[in-house]
Amino acid sequence: MTEKSGNPIAKKTKPARAEVPLVSFIMSGGVGTRLWPLSRQDFPKQFHDFSGNGSMLARTVHRLNFINRLRPENSAKMPVYLIASESHAPLLDKEISGLPLYGGQPVFEPLGRNTAAAVALACAISLQNYGDSLVLIVPSDHDIETEEQFWQTIEAGIPAAQDGKIVIFGIKPDRPETGYGYIEIAAKTGGKEQVFDVLQFKEKPDSTTAERYCRAGNFLWNSGIFLFSAKIMQQAFARFAPEIKQNVSAALAQARRDFSGLWLPFDAYKAVPADSVDYAIMEQADNIVLVPARFRWNDLGSWQSLLDTPAGKKNRDTNGNVIIGDVVAIDCERSYLRSQSGLLSAVGLKNMAVVATGDATFIAPVSQSQNVRKIVTSLENSGRLETRFTPAPGRPPVAGAHLSRVENWLFEEALPLWSTKGVDDKGGFHEVLNFDGLPLHRDKRMRTQARQVYTFAVAGARGWQGPYRELIAHGLDFIEKGRLDNGGFVATFDADGHIKDTTEDFYDQSFVLLALAHAHAGGERRARRLAEESFAFLDRYLLDKSGKPAGTRGYFETRQNDRPLRRANPHMHFLETCLAWYEVTGEADYLDRAANIVDLFRNIFFDADNWALGEFFDADWQRAKGEAGDICEPGHHFEWASLLVAYERHKTAFAARQANDKTADNAPRNIVLLARKLYASATASGVNRTTGLAYNSVSRFGTPIDCATRSWPQTEAIKAAIALDSNHGPDLKPEVESRIARLFRWHIDTAPKGLWIDAIDEQGKARSQSVPASIFYHLVAALTYYMDFAAALES
Repeated sequence: MTEKSGNPIAKKTKPARAEVPLVSFIMSGGVGTRLWPLSRQDFPKQFHDFSGNGSMLARTVHRLNFINRLRPENSAKMPVYLIASESHAPLLDKEISGLPLYGGQPVFEPLGRNTAAAVALACAISLQNYGDSLVLIVPSDHDIETEEQFWQTIEAGIPAAQDGKIVIFGIKPDRPETGYGYIEIAAKTGGKEQVFDVLQFKEKPDSTTAERYCRAGNFLWNSGIFLFSAKIMQQAFARFAPEIKQNVSAALAQARRDFSGLWLPFDAYKAVPADSVDYAIMEQADNIVLVPARFRWNDLGSWQSLLDTPAGKKNRDTNGNVIIGDVVAIDCERSYLRSQSGLLSAVGLKNMAVVATGDATFIAPVSQSQNVRKIVTSLENSGRLETRFTPAPGRPPVAGAHLSRVENWLFEEALPLWSTKGVDDKGGFHEVLNFDGLPLHRDKRMRTQARQVYTFAVAGARGWQGPYRELIAHGLDFIEKGRLDNGGFVATFDADGHIKDTTEDFYDQSFVLLALAHAHAGGERRARRLAEESFAFLDRYLLDKSGKPAGTRGYFETRQNDRPLRRANPHMHFLETCLAWYEVTGEADYLDRAANIVDLFRNIFFDADNWALGEFFDADWQRAKGEAGDICEPGHHFEWASLLVAYERHKTAFAARQANDKTADNAPRNIVLLARKLYASATASGVNRTTGLAYNSVSRFGTPIDCATRSWPQTEAIKAAIALDSNHGPDLKPEVESRIARLFRWHIDTAPKGLWIDAIDEQGKARSQSVPASIFYHLVAALTYYMDFAAALES
């Protein structure tokens, strides 16, 4: 910058409210999807250091402050404001700490409303604090190495801005780029060498059109940098976008100011229409001129663009590759290869971008890297979190973060599949589907029929719009075919729906009762009658009527009592059933039944010394001899934990109501402490450290027995973590999100749409050849539990 250029910045047509030559605003609210997977919603590209000289945001502040350093004789320094997302406040504070803003400050948007709102904010703030000053708008994510040439370009546009023009700065194309918008210019304005009239704005073109623009010579790239009088731009908003102007002014009037910045209110700001400034103003105004840039510019809008930055050129190897991180490249040319997640090896790549982070890898020809937005859109539509959150040590998942992914899989993928392909027109539900989503000809277990009724009833209660009432009725019609005269239900049908095994298994009776509870809640009239008759069957034929106390007797496995071992598992599901009936009726009898099972857990099933849950017992409820007595299942530890917490919650609330005490006792209860011990035991010795998934079984001393994993223990771990979260114990919200992520990572995302991989070996390799319908109950139970958990957090 030479002295001959004078100091146009110091010229003003009117005295400003505060003596400043210019007010600058950095737009920093974007998420930089074109640089995914590195740039994400929680850590977008403006906060990344691509040059080795600091983040793009910090470098933008330095660039704007260059004029203040260059002209120390000016008593009035240029204020620097930043318009950013409220969610990025901690990142922003870290990046600008110690940088002078000269009276400017961050302005935090509670939600993104696009660039028109940001420009309207800049006008309103400038007029409020400085009068009719000139306003400079710059993006936060541009790579501009030549600060002096940058300010020479800005100064070239100041006279036009002072004359009432809206000045935009254009970049002369050096290639036919499809990722940028273009501006068509006319002749020079009024003999001023560097100022041109704007004819029209052009959207991002296809490759043929981009080539034509380059040949024409009067098309420049739109840099997104603007200069204007605050009063002139506000008049443009009043004329072309009055709703944006009015709602921005209303939000600004209600903003909260503190030492960290200006915080706009959510309710007021969400009323601002979300439009780009190009669409709202620039394409309609007739007082726009363009100044060609004198500086070197790159908007870092694609992985290809990083090959062309000065930093990229500096880091190129002899074959023109930019290599960052642990990368071995052989016979590769002009490729961008970056790894943040271990060794990346590549052979024979030419003009390719390969970017690997801790949880995602992007691969594309550099010429098509602009299309990463299509991938991001696809991921967002399916609720994937890889677009939102950056995996990093010390960066815990946000509570409720997986909600959209859970809802999408459950309501858009799984339920539509299982409510059609999983339904047998001849009666009931299919036991198994293959990975093409087609039924296999298998026997039908009563427990599976009941679980499917439960599944559709719970889905309907959570807002699923499918034909859940018809599916409940369809399932109960089939279940009733297996009801015997004594009120019990058979164990198995053959594939054609004929009764095959008439055993009245306690496990099956519990699941029929569970299904009936949720069918009753969904309005199925016969459910209550069938349940009463089924409970009567249990009391008459399966209840242990020995002289022992109720809390030490339990139920027999079958009416014939012909099995050598008794199990804790059917009693756990009977506890689940009793709690379900108490929840839908409020009748104390069901809570009393649940209490007997809880006492059985305390007195018999739980090993207080090892914090372990026994699975198999002899006829006198002594731990079974040999291997059977040594087995513990981490999944059952988790399952019991969530049920015990639910029981304690209901018992405490019931006691408070009986005592007419509206303030329930919130002290930690013994039952909750036992649940916490179960959870701690399962997580300490029952989890595969490679995959983070729960083992199928361990010994009561914590030694792994079956190191493979199934999907259902992972769902029960989710429920247990939710139940114990902050329940007089630690904050388990990050653990909940991590367990949801692992369930999807290993069991759901690797399967065809609406299905899951049920069995996985110790190394994470799929072992399943088909998909059992019985597991859908576990998935629906856990995921709807998670939905309720996320909804409670929002409220």
